[in-house]
Amino acid sequence: MPPLAILLLAAGSSSRMAPRDKLLEHVNGEPLIALLTRRANLTGLPCYVTLPHQSHPRAKWIGEAIPIQVPDASEGMAASIRAGVSALPDHIEAVMILPTDMPEIDCQDLMHMAAQYQNSDGPILRASTADGMPGHPVLFPRRYFEALLALKGDSGARSILVNEPVQLIALPGLHATTDLDTLEAWVKWRADHN
Repeated sequence: MPPLAILLLAAGSSSRMAPRDKLLEHVNGEPLIALLTRRANLTGLPCYVTLPHQSHPRAKWIGEAIPIQVPDASEGMAASIRAGVSALPDHIEAVMILPTDMPEIDCQDLMHMAAQYQNSDGPILRASTADGMPGHPVLFPRRYFEALLALKGDSGARSILVNEPVQLIALPGLHATTDLDTLEAWVKWRADHN
Protein backbone atom coordinates (compact mmCIF):
# COMPACT_ATOMS: atom_id res chain seq x y z
CA MET A 1 0.00 0.00 0.00
CA PRO A 2 1.30 3.48 -0.80
CA PRO A 3 1.59 5.95 2.10
CA LEU A 4 -1.97 7.26 1.81
CA ALA A 5 -4.37 8.32 4.55
CA ILE A 6 -8.15 8.50 4.67
CA LEU A 7 -9.70 11.62 6.18
CA LEU A 8 -13.36 11.34 7.16
CA LEU A 9 -15.10 14.67 7.72
CA ALA A 10 -17.46 14.37 10.70
CA ALA A 11 -17.23 17.73 12.46
CA GLY A 12 -20.27 19.36 10.82
CA SER A 13 -23.34 20.43 12.78
CA SER A 14 -25.86 18.32 10.79
CA SER A 15 -28.02 21.46 10.84
CA ARG A 16 -30.25 20.37 7.94
CA MET A 17 -31.29 17.31 9.97
CA ALA A 18 -31.81 19.15 13.28
CA PRO A 19 -32.60 18.08 15.91
CA ARG A 20 -31.33 14.69 14.70
CA ASP A 21 -27.69 13.93 13.88
CA LYS A 22 -27.40 12.45 10.38
CA LEU A 23 -24.14 10.68 11.29
CA LEU A 24 -25.87 8.82 14.13
CA GLU A 25 -28.75 7.64 11.91
CA HIS A 26 -28.68 3.85 11.65
CA VAL A 27 -27.70 1.94 8.52
CA ASN A 28 -27.63 -1.86 8.71
CA GLY A 29 -28.06 -1.66 12.47
CA GLU A 30 -25.24 0.77 13.26
CA PRO A 31 -24.73 4.54 13.20
CA LEU A 32 -23.62 5.83 9.80
CA ILE A 33 -20.36 7.20 11.24
CA ALA A 34 -19.56 3.74 12.67
CA LEU A 35 -20.26 2.09 9.33
CA LEU A 36 -18.07 4.51 7.36
CA THR A 37 -15.15 4.44 9.80
CA ARG A 38 -15.28 0.63 9.96
CA ARG A 39 -15.15 0.45 6.16
CA ALA A 40 -12.25 2.93 6.09
CA ASN A 41 -10.37 1.05 8.81
CA LEU A 42 -10.79 -2.22 6.89
CA THR A 43 -8.65 -0.81 4.06
CA GLY A 44 -5.58 -0.99 6.30
CA LEU A 45 -4.82 2.66 5.52
CA PRO A 46 -4.45 5.09 8.42
CA CYS A 47 -7.83 6.66 9.05
CA TYR A 48 -8.47 10.06 10.63
CA VAL A 49 -11.89 11.43 11.64
CA THR A 50 -12.62 15.08 12.34
CA LEU A 51 -15.02 15.75 15.23
CA PRO A 52 -16.47 18.93 16.77
CA HIS A 53 -14.83 17.94 20.09
CA GLN A 54 -13.48 14.80 21.77
CA SER A 55 -16.57 14.27 23.95
CA HIS A 56 -19.06 14.57 21.06
CA PRO A 57 -21.49 11.58 20.84
CA ARG A 58 -19.93 10.66 17.46
CA ALA A 59 -16.53 10.05 19.08
CA LYS A 60 -17.47 6.68 20.59
CA TRP A 61 -18.32 5.26 17.15
CA ILE A 62 -15.04 5.76 15.27
CA GLY A 63 -13.35 2.51 16.25
CA GLU A 64 -9.62 2.44 15.52
CA ALA A 65 -9.66 5.72 13.59
CA ILE A 66 -7.65 8.65 14.92
CA PRO A 67 -9.88 11.49 16.19
CA ILE A 68 -9.07 15.09 15.27
CA GLN A 69 -10.77 17.86 17.18
CA VAL A 70 -12.00 20.84 15.11
CA PRO A 71 -12.64 23.72 17.55
CA ASP A 72 -13.71 26.06 14.75
CA ALA A 73 -16.02 23.48 13.10
CA SER A 74 -18.85 26.02 12.89
CA GLU A 75 -16.92 27.75 10.06
CA GLY A 76 -17.79 24.87 7.75
CA MET A 77 -16.09 22.09 5.83
CA ALA A 78 -12.83 24.01 5.30
CA ALA A 79 -12.12 23.97 9.04
CA SER A 80 -12.41 20.17 9.05
CA ILE A 81 -10.15 19.82 6.04
CA ARG A 82 -7.52 22.15 7.52
CA ALA A 83 -7.53 20.34 10.87
CA GLY A 84 -7.38 16.92 9.22
CA VAL A 85 -4.61 17.72 6.77
CA SER A 86 -2.51 19.47 9.42
CA ALA A 87 -2.69 16.32 11.58
CA LEU A 88 -1.25 14.02 8.90
CA PRO A 89 2.26 12.64 9.50
CA ASP A 90 5.07 13.83 7.22
CA HIS A 91 5.40 10.48 5.41
CA ILE A 92 1.83 10.61 4.05
CA GLU A 93 2.01 11.23 0.28
CA ALA A 94 -1.71 11.73 -0.38
CA VAL A 95 -5.00 12.04 1.47
CA MET A 96 -8.38 10.65 0.46
CA ILE A 97 -11.09 12.99 1.79
CA LEU A 98 -14.64 11.76 2.33
CA PRO A 99 -17.68 13.32 4.02
CA THR A 100 -19.22 10.77 6.41
CA ASP A 101 -22.81 11.16 5.19
CA MET A 102 -22.29 8.80 2.23
CA PRO A 103 -23.69 5.36 3.15
CA GLU A 104 -22.97 3.66 -0.17
CA ILE A 105 -19.18 4.17 -0.12
CA ASP A 106 -17.73 0.81 0.88
CA CYS A 107 -14.30 -0.62 1.60
CA GLN A 108 -13.90 -1.79 -2.00
CA ASP A 109 -14.56 1.73 -3.28
CA LEU A 110 -11.88 3.15 -0.99
CA MET A 111 -9.42 0.41 -2.01
CA HIS A 112 -10.19 1.05 -5.69
CA MET A 113 -9.48 4.78 -5.25
CA ALA A 114 -6.22 4.05 -3.41
CA ALA A 115 -5.13 1.61 -6.15
CA GLN A 116 -5.48 4.35 -8.79
CA TYR A 117 -2.92 6.54 -7.02
CA GLN A 118 0.34 6.42 -8.98
CA ASN A 119 2.67 8.88 -7.31
CA SER A 120 2.86 12.35 -5.81
CA ASP A 121 3.15 13.91 -9.29
CA GLY A 122 -0.17 12.48 -10.45
CA PRO A 123 -3.50 14.32 -10.75
CA ILE A 124 -6.17 14.72 -8.13
CA LEU A 125 -8.37 11.61 -8.23
CA ARG A 126 -12.10 12.15 -7.82
CA ALA A 127 -14.72 9.43 -7.54
CA SER A 128 -17.61 9.59 -9.99
CA THR A 129 -20.59 7.65 -11.23
CA ALA A 130 -20.11 5.47 -14.32
CA ASP A 131 -21.54 8.28 -16.48
CA GLY A 132 -19.06 10.83 -15.16
CA MET A 133 -21.00 12.68 -12.43
CA PRO A 134 -18.27 13.75 -9.96
CA GLY A 135 -18.61 12.99 -6.26
CA HIS A 136 -16.56 11.68 -3.33
CA PRO A 137 -14.08 10.62 -2.12
CA VAL A 138 -11.37 12.86 -3.55
CA LEU A 139 -7.70 11.93 -3.33
CA PHE A 140 -5.20 14.81 -3.13
CA PRO A 141 -1.44 14.27 -3.60
CA ARG A 142 0.75 16.02 -1.02
CA ARG A 143 1.58 18.94 -3.34
CA TYR A 144 -2.01 20.14 -2.76
CA PHE A 145 -1.77 20.05 1.04
CA GLU A 146 -0.75 23.71 1.22
CA ALA A 147 -3.83 24.71 -0.79
CA LEU A 148 -6.03 22.50 1.40
CA LEU A 149 -4.62 24.20 4.51
CA ALA A 150 -5.58 27.60 3.05
CA LEU A 151 -9.26 26.77 2.45
CA LYS A 152 -11.95 28.92 4.08
CA GLY A 153 -15.71 28.62 4.50
CA ASP A 154 -18.13 25.82 3.71
CA SER A 155 -17.49 25.01 0.05
CA GLY A 156 -14.92 22.32 0.79
CA ALA A 157 -12.12 21.99 -1.76
CA ARG A 158 -14.23 23.11 -4.72
CA SER A 159 -11.87 26.00 -5.51
CA ILE A 160 -8.97 23.56 -5.94
CA LEU A 161 -10.98 21.08 -8.01
CA VAL A 162 -12.01 23.66 -10.61
CA ASN A 163 -8.47 24.94 -11.16
CA GLU A 164 -6.34 21.78 -11.15
CA PRO A 165 -6.15 18.57 -13.24
CA VAL A 166 -8.64 16.01 -11.95
CA GLN A 167 -8.96 12.39 -13.06
CA LEU A 168 -12.39 10.84 -12.52
CA ILE A 169 -12.49 7.31 -11.08
CA ALA A 170 -15.82 5.53 -11.67
CA LEU A 171 -17.39 3.75 -8.70
CA PRO A 172 -20.40 1.40 -8.90
CA GLY A 173 -23.94 2.76 -9.07
CA LEU A 174 -24.45 6.04 -7.25
CA HIS A 175 -21.86 5.30 -4.55
CA ALA A 176 -19.90 8.48 -5.30
CA THR A 177 -22.88 10.84 -5.26
CA THR A 178 -25.29 9.51 -2.61
CA ASP A 179 -25.06 11.80 0.40
CA LEU A 180 -27.82 12.08 2.98
CA ASP A 181 -28.11 15.62 4.35
CA THR A 182 -31.83 15.90 5.07
CA LEU A 183 -34.56 13.81 6.63
CA GLU A 184 -36.28 13.67 3.23
CA ALA A 185 -33.10 12.25 1.64
CA TRP A 186 -32.89 9.61 4.39
CA VAL A 187 -36.55 8.63 3.95
CA LYS A 188 -36.17 8.27 0.17
CA TRP A 189 -32.89 6.36 0.44
CA ARG A 190 -34.30 3.95 3.01
CA ALA A 191 -37.39 3.37 0.87
CA ASP A 192 -35.20 2.64 -2.16
CA HIS A 193 -33.06 0.17 -0.18
CA ASN A 194 -35.79 -1.80 1.59
